[in-house]
Amino acid sequence: MTDTATTPDAPTVSSASRTYTSLRAAWIPLAALCLAFFVEMVDNTLLSIALPTIGRDLGSGTTALQWVTGAYSLTFGGLLLTAGSIADRFGRRRVLLVGLVAFGLTSLLVVAVTSAGELIALRAALGVAAAAMAPITNALVFRLFDDQALRMRAMTLMIIVGMSGFVLGPVLGGTALAHVRWEWLLVVNAPIALLAFVGVRLGVPADHPDDLTSDRLDLPGALLSIATIGLGCWSLTSGVEHGWGSVLTVGAIVGAVLAAVAFVAHERRTASPMLDLSLFSNGTVRGAAIAQVGTSIAMASVLFGLILHFQLAYGWSPVRAGLANLPIIVTMVLATPLSESLATRFGHRVACLVGAAFLGGSLAGLAWGVEHGYLAIAVSMVAMTIGLRTVMTICAIALVDAMPANRTSIGTALNDTAQEVGTSIGTAVVGTMIAVLVTTTLPEGAWSSSLVQSFFHGERITYAVLAVVVGAIATLGALTLTDSRSTDEHPVA
Repeated sequence: MTDTATTPDAPTVSSASRTYTSLRAAWIPLAALCLAFFVEMVDNTLLSIALPTIGRDLGSGTTALQWVTGAYSLTFGGLLLTAGSIADRFGRRRVLLVGLVAFGLTSLLVVAVTSAGELIALRAALGVAAAAMAPITNALVFRLFDDQALRMRAMTLMIIVGMSGFVLGPVLGGTALAHVRWEWLLVVNAPIALLAFVGVRLGVPADHPDDLTSDRLDLPGALLSIATIGLGCWSLTSGVEHGWGSVLTVGAIVGAVLAAVAFVAHERRTASPMLDLSLFSNGTVRGAAIAQVGTSIAMASVLFGLILHFQLAYGWSPVRAGLANLPIIVTMVLATPLSESLATRFGHRVACLVGAAFLGGSLAGLAWGVEHGYLAIAVSMVAMTIGLRTVMTICAIALVDAMPANRTSIGTALNDTAQEVGTSIGTAVVGTMIAVLVTTTLPEGAWSSSLVQSFFHGERITYAVLAVVVGAIATLGALTLTDSRSTDEHPVA
């Protein structure tokens, strides 16, 4: 490589790629990638606060409103692996730019929506566009820097931005609804996508042919992965909505299992698999993916459960309930030195085991704290975020670094898919256990003291169960990681 940099903050340029020597030097592409990631994550929760208004405007029922948010998650989660596979073949920056254009233009179509069916279709299309963006934003961060410490800091920034979008969605939506119509919650995606497009186009280097794979696209594998993940995620939603013994739910579960079996058989047989299953023989890849499922179960279950807790049991407004989650964002920033020092001093395995202990302990703390006021809950949220910050960042970096150079997009897609599966499981577990332990129909207006106590009882059991489940999953994943202290995992052969 021939360096042309003349200052510490100038980019290093070569004929093959361009890398930066500091986060400040890379602010244009880094800001663009963060914007792209933010808009993907905030769109998961932004409309949740507007569902009653949407229902009144479009004359839709409860089931239709559930699919306004569910359609996005379903297509997003189902297409992540496929999008990562396409990016590794046709170019990561190219696919991201296409995804940003599609996301921005599709968002503008909301002004023409006149029915719930049209809005559901629009949300499904946005999920497709977001899937083309999610695994690639993280993969491109690695291209910006050669230094592993810079990669970890950049990944930390990406995770903070993504978490902020996920948590702040209801707050931003509730604040905006006080001044504008609900359609503007989607229209605003267009200028954000435009800014991200310009930043990526100007600051992220084009893909070099040596960094891509020339294998043909595995279309059967793509279809089977979509069926597996899509039916799996939908079965969790269906279980809450229709019951776990219903024909629809059982059929979806059976379909997901059959599709998964067919996917594994096909990937082992085909000459150009979309997901090389031999990669899972690498403990880092396998363990990081497992641990990420655990982190997302914890995050989704707590966010979903506490939204119900603050608004229904405490009677807080949507904006106040959203602001009550701010300890998560603040801790995500402040915990950076702690997480980095754990990784550099003790290595990936020990650092993630510590993170797993924080996750399990925080959920156990919530099981006690839901009846002891907001301060007890906030302390548990801080502890959970320390665990999230440690496990999520280390596993994301370790997983991608353990992938071959021409499979980084499928690596980040695998990371994101594990998180999406965990999110679906966490939400479904909380929804199901509250329905079983408390009530299947949440009443409107002020709750009686007996119902509040019943709700607290249901939360105690739910978080106690999750403490064991999440702690076990995160620990199992952490145990297969290496003792690397530099966050530099060697690619598999």
